[in-house]
Amino acid sequence: MVAEDDEKQAELVRRYLEREGHAVRVVGDGLAVLDAVRHREPDLLVLDVMMPRADGLDVVRVLRAEDRELPVLMLTARSTEDDLLLGLDLGADDYMTKPYSPRELMARVRTLLRRTRRPAAPEAVAEDPVLRVGALVVDPERHEVSVGGAAVECTPGEFRILAALAAGPDRVFSRQRLLEELHGFDRYISSRTVDVHVMNLRKKIERAPRRPERLLTVFGVGYKLTDPAKAAARRA
Repeated sequence: MVAEDDEKQAELVRRYLEREGHAVRVVGDGLAVLDAVRHREPDLLVLDVMMPRADGLDVVRVLRAEDRELPVLMLTARSTEDDLLLGLDLGADDYMTKPYSPRELMARVRTLLRRTRRPAAPEAVAEDPVLRVGALVVDPERHEVSVGGAAVECTPGEFRILAALAAGPDRVFSRQRLLEELHGFDRYISSRTVDVHVMNLRKKIERAPRRPERLLTVFGVGYKLTDPAKAAARRA
């Protein structure tokens, strides 16, 4: 929701938000904001401070008094430290002064939405945490791996690397990225550590470890996990 009484400013913000894929509702005064939020609470409120009927500071004060936790990004022509602190103390999540860069505004919107993303409703079907790449199945919650239904025993380090690869099938992971999965886990780690884990994993998940079909090397870059059946179909 965009709360802005300047029509040109409101239209500019609306267009930028819609380009980012958001559905946008524009309201032009403080009381209208409160009515609209009570009717259907948005995922984020971009709120101008200087508005008729009730200013943005009063709007935030009322929303927080009603225990509404929607993220609020305030926009204002005021730029003194006291004004900024007052807005944040009342419960605003972020603050931008006019004139502002629309691109920076969009970046801050993305950051706020990531930081305050709401959990799925209770009635929603929970996302399956199990990772599947063809016949290879990795279950992070149970710490289990299987290939074609046959259980595969993995060390903790091997499991971390395999789970990271399975979460992004066909994506190339650099050795450095895979090393990050091992930090705080293996006491002594290096790029060679990753290579050893990959070599051992191939012995466990490949039919012919010297001619791997699942866990592939991308020379000069790193490793990727792929579904051999899909790869064969693409070649065909």
